[in-house]
Amino acid sequence: MPDTFSFGIDPLTCHAWNHDHSQLALSPNNHEVHVYKWSDGKWKLSDVLAEHVQRVTGIDWAPKSNRIVTCGVDRNAYVWTLQPDGKWKPALVILRINRAATCVKWSPLETKFAVGSGARLISVCYFEQENDWWVSKHIKKPIRSTVTCIDWHPNNILLACGSSDFKARVFSAYIKEVDEKPNATSWGSKMPFGNLMAEFSNGSGGWVHGISFSASGEKVAWVGHDSSISVVNAADGSKLTTLKTDSLPFVTLTWIKENNIVVAGYDCSPAVFSYDGENVVLIARLDDSETKQQQGSKFSAMKHFRSLDNRATVESNDTTLETVHQNTVTQVTIYAGTKANCTKCSTSGIDGQLVIWDLRSLENSGSNSA
Repeated sequence: MPDTFSFGIDPLTCHAWNHDHSQLALSPNNHEVHVYKWSDGKWKLSDVLAEHVQRVTGIDWAPKSNRIVTCGVDRNAYVWTLQPDGKWKPALVILRINRAATCVKWSPLETKFAVGSGARLISVCYFEQENDWWVSKHIKKPIRSTVTCIDWHPNNILLACGSSDFKARVFSAYIKEVDEKPNATSWGSKMPFGNLMAEFSNGSGGWVHGISFSASGEKVAWVGHDSSISVVNAADGSKLTTLKTDSLPFVTLTWIKENNIVVAGYDCSPAVFSYDGENVVLIARLDDSETKQQQGSKFSAMKHFRSLDNRATVESNDTTLETVHQNTVTQVTIYAGTKANCTKCSTSGIDGQLVIWDLRSLENSGSNSA
């Protein structure tokens, strides 16, 4: 059974873990970021980061430098540094955008981070030692609509983004002030800042909600509002494979092995898909709702009629779902392991719940092929 934690009735917009998962940062769909510590078998609120003046849309926690970066609808981003007294100190980032920031992510080496926005651009931010502040450079063309999601390539240079113009793109985010000269990759060899390395569309027209590079960086996967999952393999001539599902739209995804992806969204139940180079196939659903349904079926009829009698009604209005999450899943992220071999992942949802899923059961069943 997954580990389930409730943080009230407010939706959880996003969440992030520290390096050893003893602390958790999340936003309850407002301008605050709540930092929790695991103590005495439960999550205890340790701090509230309240520098934003409008809703927080993205959080990322750098595991090595222990810095938190947040962005929000107020068009601002802050880098939070833990002080000796245990309090978090914010540093304003100069994003230079005129629309809401939508997502944020640290680069693998934690020397920079990227912020997507409704201004049809990506702000790639780095620390300028001379002036002691965070500055940004913009990636604009050919993005034609809101940037909804971003993810970094393992080489710390390439950046994948999805947007509401139905496109997934790979850009170079090389910044000479902080990066060493990059080596050639399957995506290309010329990598000046802002260079468009690749652009893809699944052809059917659906906002791209989530995007993710594989552990090797050879593959990139994204999910769209048309309930599709698309994978491109740069090592195989940038071959595009798309699966149209009959599920409700997916919102978020991450690789859990070189060929396996976990996705989640409006279906309220995370699912694992496998990519074999030719096809994307559903291999498992993490939510054992069918098992729970079978366990509860013994007394379901009696409970149903007793409920109708108590309410003096002829039909039931029970809206409880059979899934663990009772509403849309807003984010899935790795909890234990890496994209090359993830053993646990976590999801947050509009129902105010955070759930930790154990993926080792997939290995035991032989589904989690490498």
